[in-house]
Amino acid sequence: MSALTEIALAIVLGGALATGLVLVATRIPRLAAPTLSRRIAPYLRDIADPRGLTPLASVPSDWRARRDRLVASLGGAARLEHRLRQAGRTQDATAFRARQLTWVVVGALIGGIVLVCLALAGRLTPGAALLPPVAGLSAAALVDIRLTSAARRRRARVEEELPTLLEFLSLCLAAGEGLRDALRRVGEIGSGELTGEIRRAVLDSGTGSNLSDALLDLGRRLDVPPLSRALEHLVAAIDRGAPLAGVLQAQAGDAREDAKRSLIEQAGKKEIAMLFPIVFLLLPMSVLFAVFPGIVMLRLGVG
Repeated sequence: MSALTEIALAIVLGGALATGLVLVATRIPRLAAPTLSRRIAPYLRDIADPRGLTPLASVPSDWRARRDRLVASLGGAARLEHRLRQAGRTQDATAFRARQLTWVVVGALIGGIVLVCLALAGRLTPGAALLPPVAGLSAAALVDIRLTSAARRRRARVEEELPTLLEFLSLCLAAGEGLRDALRRVGEIGSGELTGEIRRAVLDSGTGSNLSDALLDLGRRLDVPPLSRALEHLVAAIDRGAPLAGVLQAQAGDAREDAKRSLIEQAGKKEIAMLFPIVFLLLPMSVLFAVFPGIVMLRLGVG
């Protein structure tokens, strides 16, 4: 048995022993009992978090301070917060970075396990030592890519829902309802990503915030150009006393034109993408099937 195999066995056995001891320790009543703050937290909610949805309340303050310093050292917290809001996530940048760090550790552990398995099988190479850090960095990149993809998909759904919502709002206003009542009706009846954001804006306007500020904050939070433009025109119409139904109808028409233009652009990109398998797969195979029989016949001297 080589030295590398002995080290790999020691890592496996030591990891199994440590896991077992941790599991046993967590089941001890004195150690597994929740703290006093966690027991009374459901009955004492902070005014800034009345429903107790913030998961950081149970994290010790010293650990939270270290984690905040780590997030600040990584940078990009403002941009990350913006992407989280676009994706509809309720967590902040600190919680996301903590989750990303967790996946880095998990990826590194998986890479270490694969490395130990390679050592036990006798197939360990010098390049295999890079497997744990590469796996950890890949896990961190995957978490970030998933967040970006979720934000992109949510923005696309908002763009699809915008024309219908604006037309429904214009109909409600033309029927004699006020803007706040029309927004509340849309939030109660409709379903979708944009409808949920409308409900949030109406709730903000009913708890002390100005309706115009709530609508502008909605546009900044989602950062969808057609929506931001429509909300800016709507707020300008409110300030100037212009008829809101006509403004919303015009913005709904513009949103539909933007949707048609985006659909045409996507169709053009898909058409170009479809040329790749035709040019590089189907066309060479067609030429091969047409030319290969003639080459074979010439080699055989037939004809």
